[in-house]
Amino acid sequence: MSDTRHTPELPDIPEAVAEPKRRHSLQLVWLIPIVAAIIGGTLAVRTYLEKGPTITISFKTGEGLEAGKTKIKYRDVEVGVVKTITVAKDLTRVIATADLLKGVTPYLVEDTRFWVVRPRISGGSVTGLGTLMGGAYIGMDVGKAKQPQREFTGLETQPVIAMDVPGTSFLLHAADLGSLDIGSPIYFRRIQVGQVASYELDKSGTGVNFTVFVNAPYDKYVKANTRFWQASGIDLALDAGGLKVDTQSVV
Repeated sequence: MSDTRHTPELPDIPEAVAEPKRRHSLQLVWLIPIVAAIIGGTLAVRTYLEKGPTITISFKTGEGLEAGKTKIKYRDVEVGVVKTITVAKDLTRVIATADLLKGVTPYLVEDTRFWVVRPRISGGSVTGLGTLMGGAYIGMDVGKAKQPQREFTGLETQPVIAMDVPGTSFLLHAADLGSLDIGSPIYFRRIQVGQVASYELDKSGTGVNFTVFVNAPYDKYVKANTRFWQASGIDLALDAGGLKVDTQSVV
């Protein structure tokens, strides 16, 4: 007997082909950090480009100042903030370093003035009451000079007259201070035309020098022979004609 066994034919099996690995495939898990990095970099560049100038202001004391909180305001609009407060090397003053808005840069000139705004009563006027609730802040008055400056000496009291107020300053000399103070009004024909801006003892010690400011257009009436005098609030006179009361200013 012959062997009639037949080996079954297997179907043709294709050869396996290795698929190359995708080296540059981007997985979704990396997409979020990349987007976050791009946004963060954009914000950092924008912050750098919009960063304003840094200035230093020296004061006799640091009363009312607080790093990171004390604001700098111009016409009650915030234009900067104090970043650090240190004592000067000679221990005579306090140095406040502040960052200002970029738009303030053109106004930082030689005669720009800074001072700490606190509650103050003088010359019959009350200023700085808003600081009782919100805390002290640094006021700013833009100067008229052209030379840029970044280091300033702060005023100890708030200036009575802003730089942009039209008028003229005059120097007066008197024997003593009397009842006058910074902010005391100046009258012409019973109309308030100005006020006392500052005063100091003269070098000889024999009198007091006053700087007064007369508002425009009243300053045009000040001539070479114009006279100034201290007028009390109320003058009383009693004579045969009776009692005479003359009031200038209760202030």
